[in-house]
Formats: sequence, C-alpha cells, structure tokens
Amino acid sequence: MKHRVACAWMVVLVSLLLVLTLAGCGSQNPFVVLDWAGYEQEVFWQQFKEQHPDITPEYVFFADDAEAFAKLQSGFVADLVHPNSSWLELLVDSDLIQPVDTAKLSNWPGVMESLAKVGELDGKQYLVPWEWGYYSITVRTDKVQEVPDSWADLWDPQYAGHVSIYDSAEPAVLMAATVLGFDPWNLSEEQLEAVKQKLIELKPNLLGYWTDYTEINQQIASGEVWLGANTWPDCYVAVKAEGLLVEYITPQEGRLGWVYGYAIPTSAENPDLAHDYMDALLDVNSMAEMANQYGYGAASSAVVALTDPELVRLLNLDQPDLFLTTIFMKSLTEEQRQTWTTLWDEVKAAP
Repeated sequence: MKHRVACAWMVVLVSLLLVLTLAGCGSQNPFVVLDWAGYEQEVFWQQFKEQHPDITPEYVFFADDAEAFAKLQSGFVADLVHPNSSWLELLVDSDLIQPVDTAKLSNWPGVMESLAKVGELDGKQYLVPWEWGYYSITVRTDKVQEVPDSWADLWDPQYAGHVSIYDSAEPAVLMAATVLGFDPWNLSEEQLEAVKQKLIELKPNLLGYWTDYTEINQQIASGEVWLGANTWPDCYVAVKAEGLLVEYITPQEGRLGWVYGYAIPTSAENPDLAHDYMDALLDVNSMAEMANQYGYGAASSAVVALTDPELVRLLNLDQPDLFLTTIFMKSLTEEQRQTWTTLWDEVKAAP
C-alpha cells in the first residue's frame, strides 16, 4: 500500500515537473518588431544576435506611419515600432508608446544631442533616433534646360507634365508653406487656404502622385519624371546607380528634413529585449551599413568617417550648419494632422 502511494506521488511529481518545464519553454513571448520592409537585415542587429543567439525577431511590416499608428491603436502587440518623429506627440498622447531607459543603452552616448532632443517629450526620451534624411527634389539633369534651385521652381511651366510629388500631406503642406513664407507650425485659417490653393496650382505640372519609392525611382529612371518632388536621398542613390544623369538639389529655402527612430509600445511584452535591440542598432558599424545602403544620415556623427564620400557630399554631412539650414519636421498634434490630411485630400480631389 505504501509502495502504491509512493508511486502515485511520484507520478504526480513527474507530471508537475513536466508541466512546469513545458510552461517554462513557452514563457518567452515572441520578440516582435513593427517596422518598414528592408530594416529587418541581420547586419543591422548583429550585436543583438550575439547577445541573444536563441532569439530571432519577428517582423511585421507597415506601408506608412498612419498604418503603424492604426495597428498599435487597434491593440496590436509589438515590442518595437519605427515611427517618424512627427508622430511622437500623437503616439504619446494616445498612450501607445512608453519612455525609453537610455541608461540601458551602452551606445547612447554616441547619439548626437540635436537628434536625441527630437525624440524627447516633456523631458522623457520616447524615441531613439536612428536615421534621418531629407525631402528634396531629384532632377534628371539631362531632361531639363534649367536645373531648379528653389522649391518654387516646381511651379515653373517648363516642367509641365513631368513633375511627380510624394502623396503625403506633411511634406506637401510644409513645402508649400515654406514657398509662401509661412510658419508651417502656426498656420492661420487664411494661410491654410493659401497653402491649399498653392498646391492646387501645382497640378498642371504634375504627371501624378507617387506613393512608393520604387515607383518614383523607376519613373525618374525612365525619363517620364524630370523632377521628383519630396523624394528621399535613396532615390538619387538608386537612379545614379543606373548610370543616369541626376542631381539631388538643395533648394535655396533649405531641404525639408525628417528623423526616424525606434520606440517601445506600451503593449511590449519584452521591453528588456527592446532596449538590447535598439542598443545594437546604435552600434556605429550598424548605422554605417544603413547610411551606405540607403543614403541616409545616422544618429551618430562618428558614422561620417565610415560613410561613402559621395554620400557625405549628398547629405551635406561635412557642413557644420547642417541642422540649422534644414527645415526639420516637428511633432504634429492630432488636430494639426487631421487638418493637413483633409487639406491634402481636397487638393487631390480638385480639378
């Protein structure tokens, strides 16, 4: 009888240990990164791989910032997200991202202070900047009689039918406001109407609105588009690589600028891994790989020494007043974003 009882208890103990073991094996939630396609390359997170050889990030891609915001707002669970800094205030106000503990990032001291400030709100670091770049005009110099040197030149009739502009409200409104001499972040009702009319006046020059970087790259390469408006530096890099005559100009009013980085959603189930992953991205070699692949600027000035000299020239990385002469996008309130989006929709719908 005692033997049977002992055996019974042994079976219970073994079963309990098995359950606990299985539970332990499955306790690690997937490490999920909500990102743009192309950023999943292992070369970008090599340090993370060395630190966590048994963990492979799971990537979910989005097409634009609005989609990423909608995913998080709908309850999508992710450990990291890769937004534009202009969405920072809305993400924080919607309680969709949490502060980052920069003390956990060994590579944080290398981040330029001017870019780190872009990711701050109310004295807390919510966004870890990784890459930055421009919106400017990519020109097929062999197709035009005059190479533009101003945003206002997009309206010049000599380019009629050969201009394509990025289908995005933020850079479009920012560009038109700059041409009109307005403060984009404090537009009155009358100024908003003037911006709308200015953008409508551009329509006779437009071949269309581009939505995907591969689309505008192909259009410029084919010669359909002579002026690609609000294009990113990688457009120039891609078309130039095909041996075509192309320039990425610096308008006299200044290039428009953007900053992207990584943030930890409030839904994150692996915040410690999220910090480790961001730290890996901030490694100088990781950022140098990104800069040379895409033609973007990196969050650390130390990357300049590892960047292709042609890209240093393209991005004006050797100019000390770089961040003073660039019109960087600022975080928009929900009301501003909705106003700009509605304005842009009305522009596109106008005859």
